[in-house]
Amino acid sequence: MQVIAFMIFLFGPAIAQGLRPDVSQVNPPCAHPTQPEIRTMAATESDFLNVEQRLGISRRAFLKFCAGVAASMGLTGNAGLAMAEAVATARKRPPVIWLHGQECTGPSETLLRSEQPSLETLILDLISLEYHQTLDAGAGHIVEEQKRASMEANKGKYLLVIEGSIPTADNGIYCKIGGQTMLDATLEAAEHAAAIVAFGSCASWGGVPSAGPNPTGATGAPGVLKDKTVVTIPGCPPNPANFLGTVLYFVTYGKLPPLDSQGRPKWAYGRLIHENCYRRPHFDAGRFATQFGDEGHKKGWCLYKLGCKGPETYNNCPSLEFNNLGGGVWPIGVGHPCFGCSEGGVGFNKPLFSLAKVETHTAPNTFPAIDSREETSSASVGAAALAGAVVGAVAGASVMAAKKLGDKEGDSADKA
Repeated sequence: MQVIAFMIFLFGPAIAQGLRPDVSQVNPPCAHPTQPEIRTMAATESDFLNVEQRLGISRRAFLKFCAGVAASMGLTGNAGLAMAEAVATARKRPPVIWLHGQECTGPSETLLRSEQPSLETLILDLISLEYHQTLDAGAGHIVEEQKRASMEANKGKYLLVIEGSIPTADNGIYCKIGGQTMLDATLEAAEHAAAIVAFGSCASWGGVPSAGPNPTGATGAPGVLKDKTVVTIPGCPPNPANFLGTVLYFVTYGKLPPLDSQGRPKWAYGRLIHENCYRRPHFDAGRFATQFGDEGHKKGWCLYKLGCKGPETYNNCPSLEFNNLGGGVWPIGVGHPCFGCSEGGVGFNKPLFSLAKVETHTAPNTFPAIDSREETSSASVGAAALAGAVVGAVAGASVMAAKKLGDKEGDSADKA
């Protein structure tokens, strides 16, 4: 599937609303374009025609999809047009240097199976993959020499992708490629990179290799490149859509999307899994599965008491799911609690079935405590909510009454 399939899968809901880019700034209704503008417009039309032939989709549909991408990222309609032109316009694709450290190659594997877009579309249409230890056709010192030649020729222009954690103990001797430690390879490649992306939990914060006792001193790229901005795309494996969306933003604007304090793209990791989980209403109502296969588990109740780490894990798994199948293909969707694979200090650190720390306020204060809600009937929960509403109404009425009384006393004093 092509780039456009990625747009449909990732941003379908926004696109379905009929969002369109604001092209009024490109050519206002009453304006008469100059000759250079006419040539530019003709060139752009030609670029879009190439897109139609390459991706098998109409110009109109392509613009609508790009507008949907922009809207879903919180950008304007003009940004959607910019994305469309970035993909359509023939330009030099950004070169990519891809390093592998301590990992299972899961991030690359998930990209290999991506259809949003397919890996060949990513490589041939959006980026120029200069070096990738898993996908390189060649091997040995020749490939290493080509990597360094590309880095030299593209100083300050290439995108560095790091996959896997980086061992730092004993000068990094526990992971070597072509006689060079992963630690040295990372420092060398990062020096002149235009942008750095840590793909997967291992590269983002250490992942599995960094779990105790961590004899190799494994750490994520941000822990090694402390003086540089590193975009982190955590997950085990990470969702390829989060990586591809970040790449599309970089291709369009030549810069990185807005990031949170841990370097994660806000558009993908801005909310807790718990906030968007479709089992959340059961949490609020106090309906929990307590054993695999019990009645609550069969009915799709909340998995909090089985150790679900959704309340303390930031990711968009409930929205994207996995494998492009829909229908709940992700851990919680198939009845297993989230174990926080994308959250540093949670995945591979906390016991699998231990209770999560609820990071945000969830149910109203008038609800019973979580540990006392399992046997609570819906009637008593509803009564608690109603009581809270009544208390709120009384409090509000009291405030308004006091305010009016104060106003009247003030008027009386003025008249006196």
